[in-house]
Amino acid sequence: MKFSNLDKVGSTLGLALLLSVFALPFVSLQPNRIMPGQSIGLLDAASLTTLTPLLALLALTILLSLLKNAIHIRMLITLVTLMTLLYTVGVSASQLLVEASPLARVSLNGGFWLAIFWLALLITDATIKLALGPLSRLALVTLIIGSVLILLASGYWDSLSLLREYHNQTNFWSQAIRHLQLSLGSIIPAILIGIPLGVRCHRSASLKAAVFPVLNILQTIPSLAMFGLLMIPLSLLANNYPLLGELGIRGIGAAPAVIALFFYSLLPIVSNTALGFDQIDASVRDAATGMGMSHRQRLWQLEFPLALPVILTGLRVVVTMNIGLVAVAALVGGGGFGTYIFQGLGQTATDLVILGAVPTLILAFLFAIVIDTLIALQRGDNA
Repeated sequence: MKFSNLDKVGSTLGLALLLSVFALPFVSLQPNRIMPGQSIGLLDAASLTTLTPLLALLALTILLSLLKNAIHIRMLITLVTLMTLLYTVGVSASQLLVEASPLARVSLNGGFWLAIFWLALLITDATIKLALGPLSRLALVTLIIGSVLILLASGYWDSLSLLREYHNQTNFWSQAIRHLQLSLGSIIPAILIGIPLGVRCHRSASLKAAVFPVLNILQTIPSLAMFGLLMIPLSLLANNYPLLGELGIRGIGAAPAVIALFFYSLLPIVSNTALGFDQIDASVRDAATGMGMSHRQRLWQLEFPLALPVILTGLRVVVTMNIGLVAVAALVGGGGFGTYIFQGLGQTATDLVILGAVPTLILAFLFAIVIDTLIALQRGDNA
């Protein structure tokens, strides 16, 4: 094999995948949900019959990662390897628990998580080299998420400690809805206020000079400090006006979370809206005026569509940021996936922490992918 035919990025990722799978513990066998357990490597995690398909696919994936060509085959094999890895870890958990005590748990260890990470990077690298369009990328993500959901629904992961924690939480999906409500509920008013304010800042330098320093100061306040600052006035309002308390406006709960996230959302939306309108060429506006377009027509039919990709970029920042910050809102009774994170920290139950952290990460990733697709389509990228 000539060195000129080697894919430097792919070979680096393949080597990292190899080291992660075989040099690090794959799973841990714990006596219960809290006590630390025995670290187990991949080769000791299941029978040879169970591991053979995964080992063959890993070898093929690593070999293909060295080559610059055959990217389509590399993508397909890497996807199959990812699904096989997820299947194998579930089967290995069932086999490890056969002779263990009823309280024993099998937790995912560093080798598994890093293998998922490197496989995801290999898929991303192949996606870039194939120059997939926005709709193709969205379809690929949908395929992966759908395959994972089918695997989870099939019950192959039920023996893992992570799924046992899930089955112990009767309100998981209500917390998921709460997480989305807090995230999106703060963004909608930020959009309704931020976009018009951004347009006004574009047209008025004095307003921009007055608004941006205030929004920058709000953005620098730590989230916990922001929640704490809002608790006092909201508690006073609830005490003085009981009707507001009955409506949910109190010092703890959703109200301080939504208001804080609304404040954090303003700067990216306002600044990107102003930037999007600033980047429109003056000659384009002059041409529209020369064609007889009114001020309102020029705004909605010309300026806003041209500025929309930049506005959506700001919205992408806001959505991913808010989905993460909602987890912190659990400390003030906001609910959401952060509830599991802090419960797990308090109980030293790592899998309960992961149960809250992983869905938060997936939600942020999915919203980012969808908004990226909208931005690419708005800019006219090929599908």
